[in-house]
Amino acid sequence: MEKLTAIMFGILAMVLVVSGAIVHYFGILTFLRITLALAFLSLLVLFLLLSGVLIYARSKFSALSLIFLGISSYGFYNCYFWNPLHVAYVIIFFIAIGLFIFWWISEPDLKISERLRSAEALEKAGNYRSAGKKYEKRGNYEKAAECYLRAKMLESAAWCYERAQKFERAAEIYEELAKKNEDSYYWKEAYEFWKRAEKKERAAECLEKYAGEEPWFWEDVAKLWKEIGDEGKWREAMRRSLDYYLKEAEEEGVFWEDVATIYEELGEEERAREAYKKYLEYCLKEAEKDNAWWKHVAEAYEKLGMTKEAEEARKNLKKREE
Repeated sequence: MEKLTAIMFGILAMVLVVSGAIVHYFGILTFLRITLALAFLSLLVLFLLLSGVLIYARSKFSALSLIFLGISSYGFYNCYFWNPLHVAYVIIFFIAIGLFIFWWISEPDLKISERLRSAEALEKAGNYRSAGKKYEKRGNYEKAAECYLRAKMLESAAWCYERAQKFERAAEIYEELAKKNEDSYYWKEAYEFWKRAEKKERAAECLEKYAGEEPWFWEDVAKLWKEIGDEGKWREAMRRSLDYYLKEAEEEGVFWEDVATIYEELGEEERAREAYKKYLEYCLKEAEKDNAWWKHVAEAYEKLGMTKEAEEARKNLKKREE
């Protein structure tokens, strides 16, 4: 990186020295002619290559590219024979084209007739999609959202309501999308926006629906109901989370720790102890392959109240590390 920076500085220094020498010995006019000639030559080469590719591909844009090639050549010709007025015409043409391109890409997906009309005029004419885009560009996100809703562009409306800090409306739209499309992703989005709107109950209800298809989220649902203070729904969510982790633990023993933790939170100490025993068995097997697992073996022993065995496991870890 430092070498590249040094090379770039070297090139820049050389350009400045050469430019300074041209201005000093031949004057500013000669420097301007050379600079403009090089610029037009660069454009000429660019459009020459582009025209070749487009003609080969039989593109409808090849004619347009050839026009730009001709204008670049004309600019270079007038720099060489120095006809400043015609050079100025070509420069103005390319500046105008540049401004047109910038104007065009600033409002994507709009027709020329729509670009020339105001958001209010488009809304009045019933062109809600284009009016929404105009309002959005202006920063009037609430009006944009209203137009998008009329145009049945629900996701765009939700995004605009988010930008307008109207999180409740965004959440309501995502709920509507979830019901309409039967896609759990939208329940997750609705949960996020109800949470930002500080409506925890609605957030928990949406997350429940999401967890119905993505069961590892039941634990998060339980945490949310606990924050709200609804013990009944907290216990129900914890049971659903427990069902998920029990299935996972049968396939992958590491999840017995999660099962044990949930039993502990539910106050079922004996079942928690049985789960910790299974977790210990898993850790002991893993420790035979990977010494780092002796740390987890020690933790499992501690959970079971087997302090002497936990200490032995830690000593075993230290010996193996040495």
